[in-house]
Amino acid sequence: MNVNIQTVHFDADVKLIDYVSKKLQKINTFHDRIIKVDVFLKLDNVVHTIKDKIAEIRVHVPRQNFFVKVSSKSFEESFDAALDSLFNQIKRKKDKQAA
Repeated sequence: MNVNIQTVHFDADVKLIDYVSKKLQKINTFHDRIIKVDVFLKLDNVVHTIKDKIAEIRVHVPRQNFFVKVSSKSFEESFDAALDSLFNQIKRKKDKQAA
């Protein structure tokens, strides 16, 4: 699995990158054929006032892509919510295929 973490309009500190990387290790338990994971951490700028922190996660598996975008007041909160939503998407798809 190839993990790509990108920050847009800011430089992330090591703690944030480690936090994201550590949380992404759990994703293999939900799907065993993940090819690539893209994580985008962005600042939502509205007329030069930083408003929200946005986390986008895109997961590539054969013949399928999962995508989630969440914004909140902190990157950790945004990323956790996005990851939970992504896990639910993957579970629903696998349940649908099994039925």
